Amino acid sequence: MTDRTGGQLLVDCLLAQGVDTAFGVPGESYLAVLDAFHDVEDRLRFVTCRQEGGAAYMAEAWGRLTGRPGICFVTRGPGATNASIGVHTADQGSTPMIL
Repeated sequence: MTDRTGGQLLVDCLLAQGVDTAFGVPGESYLAVLDAFHDVEDRLRFVTCRQEGGAAYMAEAWGRLTGRPGICFVTRGPGATNASIGVHTADQGSTPMIL
């Protein structure tokens, strides 16, 4: 049995659910996940964004267009606050999205 990080386990779960694209602003609160994304870049694309609100809007649009949950990663605190407008938009539009 090999040792797996929490980030690798999370990315394994995303892949098992058919996730092939995620959006986000890289941050220190989920560095293990970013490392795991790099390990599977041939199967799961991480779209790097410059601002959390934009990342959330991209994930919301992805969910609206594909019918599958849009996946968005942001840092805790201010990052999550900046993403809240995209979460609100997804809620109001009944769009599948995971922040």
